[in-house]
Amino acid sequence: MKKLALLACCAMAASALEPAPAPSIEESGLRQLLEVKRVYVDRLTGGETAAQMRDILISSLESAKLFVLTENQERADAVIRGAAEDLVFTELHNSSDSINAHANLGSGGSSRGSRGPYGGLGVGDNDSEHSTERRHEAIAAVRLVNKDGDVIWSTTQESLGAKFRGSSADVADKITGKLKEDFERARKLR
Repeated sequence: MKKLALLACCAMAASALEPAPAPSIEESGLRQLLEVKRVYVDRLTGGETAAQMRDILISSLESAKLFVLTENQERADAVIRGAAEDLVFTELHNSSDSINAHANLGSGGSSRGSRGPYGGLGVGDNDSEHSTERRHEAIAAVRLVNKDGDVIWSTTQESLGAKFRGSSADVADKITGKLKEDFERARKLR
């Protein structure tokens, strides 16, 4: 019995000396997220609308009050980099429905020139529709990079527009919402 107690005691002491399991890469990134106090939003690559998307993203991030946004990259703890595009396109819709029925009736003639009755029937209906719809689609892929160049957070968001805002504003709000959600997850890890 004493040997069993001694073995249990030694096993507990050995487990206390083992290093704690290393945090996952995701947990490590979330913990680094909490250390970020000042952020610079870099120019986004993409088409002509990327500059507008950057301004909308800055506005959305500023309203979240997660950290101070700076125009001086040297003072920033982290930088948001990425690409964005807001496309305007026209969707074409074509549809066609048709119903037709035909019937013919006839009779033959004799060698003496007598001819029998002949008849015919035709019914038809045809509907076709052509419409065009102008649409917006925005997409952005952004990442938060620390001073060492390590990516500590990233997301990709897209939108066809929301009920009361355009697609670019909706994408910026989705990015900010995901960042806020991950900040909350990071705070719970503490």
